[in-house]
Amino acid sequence: MDVELTLNGEDVTLTAAQSDTLLDALRGAGYTGTKRGCGTGDCGFCTVAVDGEPVKSCLQPVARVEGATVETIENLGTQDELHPVQAAFVDNAALQCGFCIPGMIMRVTQLLESNPEPDEREIREALSGNICRCTGYEKIVDAVQDAAMRLSNDGAVVSDGGRPVSSNRSCVGCSDCPGGDGE
Repeated sequence: MDVELTLNGEDVTLTAAQSDTLLDALRGAGYTGTKRGCGTGDCGFCTVAVDGEPVKSCLQPVARVEGATVETIENLGTQDELHPVQAAFVDNAALQCGFCIPGMIMRVTQLLESNPEPDEREIREALSGNICRCTGYEKIVDAVQDAAMRLSNDGAVVSDGGRPVSSNRSCVGCSDCPGGDGE
């Protein structure tokens, strides 16, 4: 069967068996960034966005995405220009083996689009369906908080990976600084 959808911004037709999941169809079409983990929806490795909502693609019948808009990890950034969420995960060492990371990043991206300033409880709740067997989650939570900050600053990141100083913040005692008062 053929399934027509918008995939990563392009109108495509995926050829799949009636029994295929969205994950099967994506991987069959060469989108290997979406990982196959448990196959039961428990790990979240296969998370993608369908019409702006996080979906575990291993549970989603491909026939149900006819006409939908699907976004995978391949659409977020490039090796040379990471998406702010991807950059925050790297800069905060929030990954080890990397297998869970595509699904985790897709879930975080959707979280930050719907809630740009989540607190730690909201972050942990949003990620409760995404398992990481390597990190212990603390660095992942730090990365999500960092990504929220980066996105609220239009993705601005200084060259050392830190956060930029807000332009409305003034220096104390530095006349050379654009916000300084020279005292």
